[in-house]
Amino acid sequence: MLLTADPVLAQDEFPNPWISVDYVRDNADAILAATRQHVTLTLVSVALGLLLAVPLALLARRFRRLETPVVGFTGFLYTVPSLALFAVLAPYTGLTATTVVIGLTAYTLLVLVRNLLAGLAGVPADVKEAARGMGVGPVRMLLRVELPLALPAVVAGLRVATVSTVALVTVGVVVGHGGLGQLIFSGFNNNLYRAEIFTATVLCVLLALVADALLLGAERLLTPWARR
Repeated sequence: MLLTADPVLAQDEFPNPWISVDYVRDNADAILAATRQHVTLTLVSVALGLLLAVPLALLARRFRRLETPVVGFTGFLYTVPSLALFAVLAPYTGLTATTVVIGLTAYTLLVLVRNLLAGLAGVPADVKEAARGMGVGPVRMLLRVELPLALPAVVAGLRVATVSTVALVTVGVVVGHGGLGQLIFSGFNNNLYRAEIFTATVLCVLLALVADALLLGAERLLTPWARR
């Protein structure tokens, strides 16, 4: 669904404050709608990125000759400017949220794949040898030994990917699905309405901080041995 912020007229007379309780109160519905879309686009993009990054990293790890092409391809996707990528996707997916999600998902792959590979490579060889001596097979080795020990590196990649995605969602305004970016763009169009721009910007920063804190907390809960 196309999200459009309700038009808000800036005050023609001075002052035009950066912080306005009246603006937040009068436009609460539009702010909440933009925030919900921003969060949804971020979660979906990062989740899809992780679902794609895990098999890519495992494939590159299993067949070493594929590691350079896989990392190189994800690096190439990361270097494509977002506006150019949306322009390429739009003829096929239209001016929809799908266009934004595909683009944002592509940008998460480089960080996630690299961190997965680094985490798996960092598992101590003696730990894996001890597991083999106990009769642990390849699948159980991956699920019970390697992935848990690689989790700190994986979560570190998730944190970077999530924070960068929160920022990149705003670029989706070019196809009408930019979350809080819609409010920022609307603020510039409404005679530089400072309160609208500032409110949306602060919310973007808060979303990034909250997401980073939640992922950090999840890492600490899932890796109690790392704290020790």
